Amino acid sequence: MDYWFKTDKSRLYVVMAGEIDMLEVDSWRRELDKQIEKSACRQLVFDFSRVTFIDSSGLGVLLGRYKKMLQRGGEIYISGANRDVYKILLMSGLARIMYIEEPKGKEVL
Repeated sequence: MDYWFKTDKSRLYVVMAGEIDMLEVDSWRRELDKQIEKSACRQLVFDFSRVTFIDSSGLGVLLGRYKKMLQRGGEIYISGANRDVYKILLMSGLARIMYIEEPKGKEVL
């Protein structure tokens, strides 16, 4: 998995590419936490347009960052997920606490 960050005022954008799985998630979580603290952001925006898969460890990182953002009065947005990744995000329940953009086109479920 590759990832990079950019900031814009009170937003931190996180762009990922590849699979978000237990093999890569620890280093991503540590770097993500550093970037959140450094930016003092209120909105965390994930661009999933290049993500091909996410497992439970990746979902755990998202949930942990949700808790961090909640403490600072912030929120999380996820955009660009393909249909398969979107289904995983929905089934996990994260769509109830985060803003997750629905893929364009046919119905997902």
